[in-house]
Amino acid sequence: MTGAATAQMHNNTFAGRVDQVWEDGFRLNNGSRSIVVDAYDLCGDYTTRHIKFGEQVTVVGELEGGEFDAFSITRSSGESVCR
Repeated sequence: MTGAATAQMHNNTFAGRVDQVWEDGFRLNNGSRSIVVDAYDLCGDYTTRHIKFGEQVTVVGELEGGEFDAFSITRSSGESVCR
């Protein structure tokens, strides 16, 4: 993990481009690191209805068990995703 990515994870914020989306989560890449985001608590099994491949988003949450559990997801426009 790079210094920038470490700082982002410590602050519970990760921003980047969506590389892959599935029913309850997605993979987010900031150019130097990819993380798996668990979006179930926000989107349920409908993440693919709300988040698209290539979209720029910022996720606030916590790293737990190799996944980043999302508390909020925001598009680059400032619009909240799923809630």
